[in-house]
Amino acid sequence: MRTSSILWLLLACHLLAGCESLSTSAPWGKAPAASQPGAAEETAQAPAEAQQCPPPQEVVCAEPEVKVVERVIERHYENVVEVPVARDKLVLGSVETFSIEPGGIFLDSLIDTGSSTSSLAVKELTPFERDGKDWVRFKLAPPKTEVEPVSIELPVKRYVKVARPGFDPQRRPVVIMSLTVGEVTHMVEVNLTDRTGLEYLLLVGRNFLKDAAVVDVARRNVQGLPKLPDSK
Repeated sequence: MRTSSILWLLLACHLLAGCESLSTSAPWGKAPAASQPGAAEETAQAPAEAQQCPPPQEVVCAEPEVKVVERVIERHYENVVEVPVARDKLVLGSVETFSIEPGGIFLDSLIDTGSSTSSLAVKELTPFERDGKDWVRFKLAPPKTEVEPVSIELPVKRYVKVARPGFDPQRRPVVIMSLTVGEVTHMVEVNLTDRTGLEYLLLVGRNFLKDAAVVDVARRNVQGLPKLPDSK
């Protein structure tokens, strides 16, 4: 009886020793390796970072290349010469209305700076003699009107020879007449010619304009109607 108990005790010890040797030799008997703290934290943070939006970053675009093209515009300027004009001189346009005495007739007249003397186209120009001196008789009326012509007689101061292109030289009598434009009246020499069909019967030359007026050919009727001395 005691012998059987001892045998059972030895068998149990032998079994226990076998179990311990099996646990130490089996791969599943190995102790699990200790996990590193950093690796666990990175594994835990990886899903969280995947769910968050990346922080905004400033994007700087490259400036476009700008090509500056120089454009040169050539301009031509005309030289403007300012001519001083005395304050006491008249400014006349290319056409002005003049009053002629004797006769009291108003005529639209052409300002002719190329002629040294003034010229008047009349009708029925007739020379005659009075008291041994040369006189002329003529008729004058505004063109393109039904006004009765005025007969005028004046002494001849002298004669001039006028040459016109394409015509023979013409001998014309020169008389003294009173011409008024604006408020200015001058007694000047006027040569007479017997001509019809002219638009302007009176051509005002430099003998009226000299030291009295300047001409602006771009304007007309600057002075308006003449103001005769008796009507002031």
